[in-house]
Amino acid sequence: MDRANDICFAAEVTLGKLAKWLRILGFDTLYEPDVTGIGFVDDRVKSRILLTRTERIRDGNTTQKLLFIKSNNPFDQLREVISALGIVPKETQPFSRCIRCNTRIKRVDKESVRGMVPDYIWETHATFHTCSICRRIYWSGSHTKRNHDIIQRLFDS
Repeated sequence: MDRANDICFAAEVTLGKLAKWLRILGFDTLYEPDVTGIGFVDDRVKSRILLTRTERIRDGNTTQKLLFIKSNNPFDQLREVISALGIVPKETQPFSRCIRCNTRIKRVDKESVRGMVPDYIWETHATFHTCSICRRIYWSGSHTKRNHDIIQRLFDS
């Protein structure tokens, strides 16, 4: 069994930045900012680890794996999740999911994104990925290096 593919989350509305970073790390993370409170806990999240900052949800939960997030800082929240689950770097797949809609992104032919990205980006990058659902296009830019550095620091501490 591949534990990395088995780890999936559902993050409540107050944990949007945490959800984004879990997606950056490659984890399947359900995040629906329009659904709040107890309504958040339904059949769609039953097989996921529920991430919450709501004490009422924490105290009322009896049937589901749950992590109560204490910190206000998104990176400290991420450290809480990593520590609680014992996640190691090899269990991550950075930049493999769309940060907007959570779908796995796929590599596409450079020619297929011509005119869809800035000319300079198209001319200076060889590799592009896209989301099949929201059609967002991804490429390795300066943000990728910064995020890799952040990920490295997460696991070094």
